[in-house]
Amino acid sequence: MAHAYTPGLKVSEKTVVRKERKLPLWGDVLVNKGDRVRSEDVVARALLPGPVHPKNLAGELGISPSELKNALLVKKGEAIKKGQVIARARVFFGLFKVEAISPVDGYLEDFSEITGQVILRENPVPVEVLAYIDGVVESVLPREGVIIRTVAALVQGIFGVGGERTGTLKVAVDSPYEVLRAERLNEEYRGAIVVGGRTADIEAINKAAEVGIKALVLGSIDDGILKDYVGYDIGVAITGNENVPFTLIITEGFGDLPMAERTFNLFKKFEGLNASANGATQIRAGVQRPEVIIFRKDTDPFEEVEDKLESGQLDIGTTVRIIRDPYFGEIGKVVELPNEPIIIETESKVRVLKVRLADGREVVVPRANVELIET
Repeated sequence: MAHAYTPGLKVSEKTVVRKERKLPLWGDVLVNKGDRVRSEDVVARALLPGPVHPKNLAGELGISPSELKNALLVKKGEAIKKGQVIARARVFFGLFKVEAISPVDGYLEDFSEITGQVILRENPVPVEVLAYIDGVVESVLPREGVIIRTVAALVQGIFGVGGERTGTLKVAVDSPYEVLRAERLNEEYRGAIVVGGRTADIEAINKAAEVGIKALVLGSIDDGILKDYVGYDIGVAITGNENVPFTLIITEGFGDLPMAERTFNLFKKFEGLNASANGATQIRAGVQRPEVIIFRKDTDPFEEVEDKLESGQLDIGTTVRIIRDPYFGEIGKVVELPNEPIIIETESKVRVLKVRLADGREVVVPRANVELIET
């Protein structure tokens, strides 16, 4: 049987999810291989060196650099407080006392009797890495972090903004075709990962921020509303670090597209369970998709799950989304994979496939114009 390979999204009720959780610098790993962890657990911690504050202390005191050591009231490595007197000297034949105070909390890192400079460093900033998912520590990366494994439901999106958030999964609309309106949102959704159906207007976006949701999942969004929400035009390289009140994930595309029914139904099926969401998107090398991971109560993180398809495999019966006009956003199943290239309307000679859409129509599109939805 003919088959091909194409990039795709995963929408699965049960799949193995692995996450590498690493510190930005060497530190301490706080868990062991085989430990069970929750999404909010700290699995690794490091101390990021605080900012440095050089200070011409000899000049400030009006003394020569060689006199600095005797003027200092604290030793190298000793802790200091903001406003604390750290050096004192007498000038003008000992008639006047001059003092220097610390501008920061931290410690005296070093000083020079040649330049008269002191180096003050602020206290280290603790950096913690959370597990992000409920699961088991599959392996430990010494001094760096861990790899966590779980078996969960997974929905990958087309685009997202905002970073990692966790909360209870709640569906705020009755169908994947419904537009989320502000009046649908109330205190019930505070701290939740909310599924909003087709799209949302700017009033609903603002209300979601006011209510305090953790993440919002929509089928589509108008690019003007997205710009208003983020505050600037989003680039096409990498997202995830935006300073936004909640993470926003789009499952179908830009414009006014309903959420795929199978995606919406998956969310409805697991409503009320704990979930993690991440809007980080990278469409260049090292592709990263925005995602919602739902932690089922009937699975075990050690469980072996056999995927139905090899990642990226396109075959008869595969579910795909068309990502180019005139059928943009339509979802269907592959019914034919012709081996020979054909000439299409643009007069290009390309390999194509035939897709049966949800309404029964069968259309022929270039293979490059579809995206696999892994089940």
